Amino acid sequence: MGHQTAIAIFKAQKGYSRLFTAGLINGIGDRFTSVAVLALVLQLTGSGMAVGISLGVRLLPYLFLAPLGGVLGSKFPRKYIMIATDVLRVPVALTFLWVDGEDKLWLLYMASFLLAAGEAIYSPVRKSSIPLLVTKNSLLTVNGLEQLMSGCVLILGALSGGIVSMWFGPKAAFVMNAISFLVAARLIYGIDLPQNTNRVNEDKRKIDSPEKIKTKVDRQQKTNKMHALWIIISGSITLQVIFGYELLVPMLNGLDNVLISVYAVQEFQAGDIGVGAFYAALGIGLSLSFFAGRYVTKGLLIVAIVGLMIEGLLLMSISISNHFVIAFLLYILLSFAGGTGNACLDTLVMRETPSTMQPVIFGLLSAVGNTLLGLSMLLAGWLLEWVDPRTLGFAEGAGFSGIAILLAGYTFVRSKKKETQRA
Repeated sequence: MGHQTAIAIFKAQKGYSRLFTAGLINGIGDRFTSVAVLALVLQLTGSGMAVGISLGVRLLPYLFLAPLGGVLGSKFPRKYIMIATDVLRVPVALTFLWVDGEDKLWLLYMASFLLAAGEAIYSPVRKSSIPLLVTKNSLLTVNGLEQLMSGCVLILGALSGGIVSMWFGPKAAFVMNAISFLVAARLIYGIDLPQNTNRVNEDKRKIDSPEKIKTKVDRQQKTNKMHALWIIISGSITLQVIFGYELLVPMLNGLDNVLISVYAVQEFQAGDIGVGAFYAALGIGLSLSFFAGRYVTKGLLIVAIVGLMIEGLLLMSISISNHFVIAFLLYILLSFAGGTGNACLDTLVMRETPSTMQPVIFGLLSAVGNTLLGLSMLLAGWLLEWVDPRTLGFAEGAGFSGIAILLAGYTFVRSKKKETQRA
């Protein structure tokens, strides 16, 4: 998956190039608001609790609305769902302009909740639209591009959002976010997105034949979509491992989201600049993970599990590092391993599930992942009152490695059992 391949995809798949650009603009606009909201809350209250609430309300909608987005995406044209969520978020983004005192914080919390609600619906619909726009042979490359986009958003969005908020004030950032939604909606409007189909991807799988699964799915979709989803998952070891990954990893991942700031400020005494540098390192790693795909042609599930093991080892290394520069480089490697694994997992989900079921699956994964991530962040805040940050970070890394071993063991045992049954 090289640079020329990416350019070729953008040229050949005009629909995806517009979807990618819309996602980039949307993401940067969202970062503008995230930075500006934090600055505004601190300016008005100086309260860490207020900051925590403003972050927490952005995770709540995912529990219920991400699955709803998946259901909507399987029943209605995905293109118009994305346009609607973008347009409806324009007035919400402008609502922040009226927050001028502590007595208006409720308005800030409400607007943050509604923006996150829109993203919770938008995200699984957008992700499930990708296989409708590109060939199945391009899926891994495209999912690598998605990680590259996330890295660019993390670097450019946070950096430019901070500059805009500092030079022109938070209000300018809110207006630019509203504009970004309109631009993204216009880009998506120009996409010729195929309608939902009932086809089953014809990739090679270690499960029932495509014809057999399609018959089961078609029959069950008429009566119970969740039952149809269960049939697909129960017949695919790969999907079982992915769901196990999404249940276990976010329970620990929230710890690092909190620890990254604690390390920068308390352990390395690098202040806000250190926090920004560490987040930039994550963005650099995600961007570089795009180029890893040229060396990944098969064994995607193994690559993802090995990547998780490497993440665990790197987290343990960061927890015992005494030099800021070394920690910075380790965060780049950490994000590189995570981004490569995420691209592999997303590709596997797209290959293993029928097109009409993909919004539901991505909605469930988003709901589970973000909810557990939020709970993990709350747990991290509580644990840091009692546990040394480096000790907590080492335990998180050990947990990541343990999960990788557990998932690898499950994959091996289930695969052997399948082979025995076939024999």
